[in-house]
Amino acid sequence: MAFDPKKFIPKSVEEIKKQIGNEQAICALSGGVDSFVAATLVAKAVPNQLHAVYVDNGLMRKNETQKVKEAAKKAGVNLIVIDAKKRFLDELKGIDEPEKKRKTIGRVFVEIFQEESKKYNVKVLVQGTIAPDWIESGGMGRDTIKSHHNVGGLPPGMHLKLCEPLRELYKHEVRMLASELGLGDAIAQRQPFPGPGLAVRVVGEITEEKVAIVQEACEIVETELEQAAQSGKMEKPWQYFAALLPSKTVGVRGDERAYQYTVVVRAVKSLDGMTANFSHIPFDILERISTRITNEIRTVGRVVYDITNKPPGTIEME
Repeated sequence: MAFDPKKFIPKSVEEIKKQIGNEQAICALSGGVDSFVAATLVAKAVPNQLHAVYVDNGLMRKNETQKVKEAAKKAGVNLIVIDAKKRFLDELKGIDEPEKKRKTIGRVFVEIFQEESKKYNVKVLVQGTIAPDWIESGGMGRDTIKSHHNVGGLPPGMHLKLCEPLRELYKHEVRMLASELGLGDAIAQRQPFPGPGLAVRVVGEITEEKVAIVQEACEIVETELEQAAQSGKMEKPWQYFAALLPSKTVGVRGDERAYQYTVVVRAVKSLDGMTANFSHIPFDILERISTRITNEIRTVGRVVYDITNKPPGTIEME
C-alpha cells in the first residue's frame, strides 16, 4: 500500500500523545529532514512539552549552525543551541576505527542530552531515527553494516525513554511528510547528512584541520553540482559530498614537490538509501570541482571520483 502522509500525521500525533503523556521531551534536532519532521510532529502532539536542541559538535557542514537556526525559526521550532565542538574533538582524539568513532559520537550526544534534560526535568528523548538506521545497525539476526550513532551509540544505562515517530519510514516517505507539514523544499528536499556529521567523511583519525578541509571541499562539491543541476547540465544526485582519505600523495605546487591530502568526491542516485548507484557526472563539471578544490584548499593535491555502487560500498565513507 502506498504511503499516505495525510493519514500518517494524525495517527502519529495521537501515538506521540499517548507515549509522552504529560512528560517533558527533548528532541535531538540536527538540521536534517528526519529530525525536523520528528520535531514538528512532536510539537503538534505536545506543543508545550518539547525542548528542541541542536548540538554543534564541530563536525557539521560549513555555516551549518546558522542555517539550522534560520530554518528552525522559519519552521516555528524554538531551538536551543549548544556549542560542544571541543568536547567532541577531545573525545575523538586518537580514534581511527569507524565503529568506535560512531559509538563515541553517539555516547557524547546522549551525555549532552541527559545533561540538558535535567534542566527541564525531561523524561523522553525524541529522535529522527528512520528504518535504514536500525536495519543497518544490525541485531535480531542481522549483520551490522554500520552502527548509526542514534542506534548503536546509545548507552545501555540511558535514563531517557525513546520516542522515534519515524522509525518505520524510509527517506522518501519522510520527505513526503515534510512537504505535507509545510516545512518547504529547503527542508523537505535537503540532501541527507549523516548523524555523526563529517566524522564519517574523514577517514581515520579526526583532527580540526581535517574537518576544516572536508567542510570547504563539501561546500565546493555541493555548490558546483547544484548549479549544474539548476542549469540543466545534469540530474541532481540524491546525495553528494567530499571526503578525505588518511594518506597523502606526491604532487607539484609551482615548481616544487608537494606531499598533500587526497579528496574523494561522492555522488549517488537512490530512493531510500538502502541501495545506491553512483551518479554519472559530466567530465567538465568534475574537472571544475577538482580545479577548485586543489586551488582553494592548499593542503589538497589530488581529487578522485568514487564510482562504487551500494552494495558493495556504503554511501558514506565510514
